[in-house]
Amino acid sequence: MPGSGTKIPSSSVRLKLALCFPVPLLALAAACQKGPAGPAGPAMQAMPVQVHVVQAQQISDSSEYLAILKSRHSAAINPQVEGQITKIFVKSGDHVKAGTPILQIDPLKQQATVGSQEASRAAQEANLRYAQTELERQRQLFEAGVVSKQQFDNAQTNRDAALAQLKALGEQVNQQQVELRYYRVSAPMAGIIGDIPVREGDRVAVTTLLTTVDEPGTLEAYVYVPAERGRDLHLGLPVHLLDESGKPVSDARITFVSPEVDNDTQTILAKASIENPKRQLRVSQQMRAQVVWSNHQGPVVPVLSVTRINGRFFVFLAVKDGANIVARQKGLTIGDTVGNDYVVLDGLKPGDHLIVSGTQFLQDGMPVVEQIQNAAAAPAPDNPEKGAER
Repeated sequence: MPGSGTKIPSSSVRLKLALCFPVPLLALAAACQKGPAGPAGPAMQAMPVQVHVVQAQQISDSSEYLAILKSRHSAAINPQVEGQITKIFVKSGDHVKAGTPILQIDPLKQQATVGSQEASRAAQEANLRYAQTELERQRQLFEAGVVSKQQFDNAQTNRDAALAQLKALGEQVNQQQVELRYYRVSAPMAGIIGDIPVREGDRVAVTTLLTTVDEPGTLEAYVYVPAERGRDLHLGLPVHLLDESGKPVSDARITFVSPEVDNDTQTILAKASIENPKRQLRVSQQMRAQVVWSNHQGPVVPVLSVTRINGRFFVFLAVKDGANIVARQKGLTIGDTVGNDYVVLDGLKPGDHLIVSGTQFLQDGMPVVEQIQNAAAAPAPDNPEKGAER
């Protein structure tokens, strides 16, 4: 250059230099063309999440069926005779003792029958006395040789026939007197009178239900189990009676298993004795019966922490990734629902840190800050290698 004594290389010389030293020159050119380096982008903020440490719980393998409560100390009262009701002595809800009269059926016709039979028996008693007197007379004459042996035998036969006829009439009178007692219906045992659907003046037959008498105490739950579970039924299985909200009302155990399958419903009848000290349960009440087949230990997860994608179930776990804690999506195999939780068959183990809040905003690998709910049972989250094994 003028004034410096330095010559500027021509363009051909510069091309030759670039060909001889391509990499440094190109890098230098690129460096010259680039401006100053800009600031690095901000790191992703860790999202605070609530974490529940998974613990093993006792899980029951159970099934629910319909149960009907019945009483071994309950009697349905039907009349043993036909007739018209003339008097009702009790009302529904009364406590009665054994033998207490409940109602009266018109007995006039039966009383007339009893009176007629008693009159026939009285007439036959007179016939027997005459036959006995005649027999004694014929015996004396026979012994004196006045009458023949045949006449004496005839007198003996007449007296025996009169005696047999009297016994028959006596039995008929007793039968009619017993039947007369049926016209007053009495309580067969101590208990509480149920509904009385009949009224005074109604005509009843032997098939008419008059009322019921229930003795407070132990009930039996009739549980109808499908035949395919029959091989699992055995005496001693726990049974929980549940109310409408699913809360246990009473606990019992199976005391009877029918050896036969009902041909119409294809179910097996199982019975369980139910204590009813507070009389909360009633005869003929229908309830849900939970039969517990077995118990085992296993993890459960809240229903709201589980997401379903294409028919599969997933949760987010908090796991260590180097110095950070990140959210990892984990597939599950779930079983039945217990309360507000799913039973986990595969995919979780006790000690895993389950994320239970904000799962709709999480992505796999997203940094999180744990807020552990059950801190007393909280070990450190698994490292990435262990998390990958699960």
